[in-house]
Amino acid sequence: MCKRLLAACLCLAALLGLLLPAAAAAGPEIAAPSAILMDAATGQILYEKNSHERLRPASVTKIMTLLLVMEALERGQLSWDAPITASAAAAAKGGSQVYLEEGEQMSMDEMLKAVVVSSANDCATALAEAVAGSEAAFVDQMNERAAQLGMEDTHFVNCTGLDDEADAAEHLTSAYDIALMSRELLTHDAIRGYATIWMDTVRNGQFGLANTNKLVRFYEGTTGLKTGYTQAAGHCLSASAKREGMELIAVVLNCASSTDRFQSAKALLDYGFANYALLTPEPAEPLAPVPVLLGAAETVAPVLEGAEPVLVDKSLQNQVETSVELAEAVTAPVAQGQRLGTLTVTAGGQMVATVPIVAAEAVERLNWWQLTAEILRNVFLTA
Repeated sequence: MCKRLLAACLCLAALLGLLLPAAAAAGPEIAAPSAILMDAATGQILYEKNSHERLRPASVTKIMTLLLVMEALERGQLSWDAPITASAAAAAKGGSQVYLEEGEQMSMDEMLKAVVVSSANDCATALAEAVAGSEAAFVDQMNERAAQLGMEDTHFVNCTGLDDEADAAEHLTSAYDIALMSRELLTHDAIRGYATIWMDTVRNGQFGLANTNKLVRFYEGTTGLKTGYTQAAGHCLSASAKREGMELIAVVLNCASSTDRFQSAKALLDYGFANYALLTPEPAEPLAPVPVLLGAAETVAPVLEGAEPVLVDKSLQNQVETSVELAEAVTAPVAQGQRLGTLTVTAGGQMVATVPIVAAEAVERLNWWQLTAEILRNVFLTA
């Protein structure tokens, strides 16, 4: 009896295995103690492992330093044309450096190149002082910007990530927070030009630079971003790569070796590119104009409002469908941006996104004289 029952259970299990859909791909096996994989366009998390554990980031700190510099350049506080002068404090920084001398001037282009490619602490400090007047004031700005980005696990005490500060033990962040600031930095296209340099020079070719991010040379589609290492922090990396229009950010912290950090980041990126795809929601057919009652125009054009990219499982990529709900008519006045309907995106029968459909332009209501003239016109046309 027991054997028959066991055989029946095995048959049922086999049948269910045939009928049930395949399970989602398991996450990658990585050596990194703390990690996250995030889609740059949507901010969606594709994988995480102890992603909110507060750890030392080492020179991955410089992602925030670079972000504040890029924002200062964007608002005109700093100039691409004005050289940066090294202070005594900047020249005294240890660790990775280009050995600035006090009073030495270097162009903004070379300063950024030295920070991004070779993680130069002296140049990072000089840039921080150029933005805020002192490193201490700049660190205040770093923490303020971190709060604005929702980086709740983060507290910075310097602009470099060095462990030689008295309060360096309080210099902490998380893989999740690093992904947030990496995503923000990548919105500045200029940084990509620096982050993808493999080898270059500064000082008229007198000082060579080699990228500490080995994925730049050995991983297809790499767009950046920043390595870090101190004895206390271990080997850290925020790596970004783009394939088929999808850009991913992989952050790994506290790795035991440089090999572990690159292999872990590569495994995360491989997992993301193998299992996910990015698409832009679009209606199957052009949206028809919506009639406007009592309007100065007979119709108003409907458009999608901020159709952000949508991330879908690649196994469902061929099952993506869109449906449109659109108002049959609206009454004037119609405001520009007024909601007219909704575009719904589904994948495998599951809703993955909704996009508002809004009025492309405003339509004024007919005034009394225009309304009277319209009524008389219709009377004569039907007489």
